[in-house]
Amino acid sequence: MTVRVMLVDDQSMIRAGLRMILESTDDLTVVAEAGDGATAIVQARAARPDVILMDVQMPVLDGIEATRRLCAEDLRARIIVLTTFERDDYLFGALAAGASGFLLKNSPPEDLLRAVRTIASGDSLLDPAVTRRVIERVALGAKFADGTAALYDLSEREREVFFGLARGKSNAQIAGELYLGEATVKTHVSNVLAKLAIKDRVQAVIYAYEQGVIAPGSD
Repeated sequence: MTVRVMLVDDQSMIRAGLRMILESTDDLTVVAEAGDGATAIVQARAARPDVILMDVQMPVLDGIEATRRLCAEDLRARIIVLTTFERDDYLFGALAAGASGFLLKNSPPEDLLRAVRTIASGDSLLDPAVTRRVIERVALGAKFADGTAALYDLSEREREVFFGLARGKSNAQIAGELYLGEATVKTHVSNVLAKLAIKDRVQAVIYAYEQGVIAPGSD
C-alpha cells in the first residue's frame, strides 16, 4: 500500500525538499501541502492523508493547535511534528495535542522515511535525541496509580518487550534483540499496553520510569 502524506510548513523550500525525499520511494506519496495550520485542517479534510508532517511555528494557526484540532476531528491521519527546535514545550505540547511522533528537521533523510513508515504502521515515534527528555521530565500530566503489581501480570516475553519499550526501542529493534518477528513483537506490544492500561509507547516509557523499572541515563 502507498502511504499518503501531507506536508505542512510555512516555507515552500522546506516542503519541496520533503516532497523530494518522500517521493524518491515507491511506497510514499505526497497528496497535499499547506503553509499554515488553518489551511492544513481544510486540506486534511479533503485529501484524507495517512500521515501529516506538521511544522510548529507557522502563521494563522501554529502546528500544535492544528494538531490538537485535527486529532479532535478523528480524521484517522497520524501526525508527526517536525521542527528545528529541541524545546520541551514543543515536545510535550505536541504529544499532549495527540501527535504520534516528534522528529527534528535536521534528522537524516532515512530517519524521516523510517518515521513516516513507522507512524503509518500504527506505532508511535520519538526522535532518539528527545526520548531521554521524556523519561527525565514526566510532565505530560499522566500520573499512574501504583502499577508495580501489574508488571507481574506480564508473561516473561511480554516483560522483555516492555523493557525494550522502556528504552525507547522500535518494534524492529526489539525484534532484532529478541530474535522475534516484527508481527510477533507488535502483538506483544498491544498486550503489554492493554495489561498495563496505558495508551501508547510514550506512556510506556513514562510508566517504566515512574515504577522504577528504568532510571534516567540507564540502558
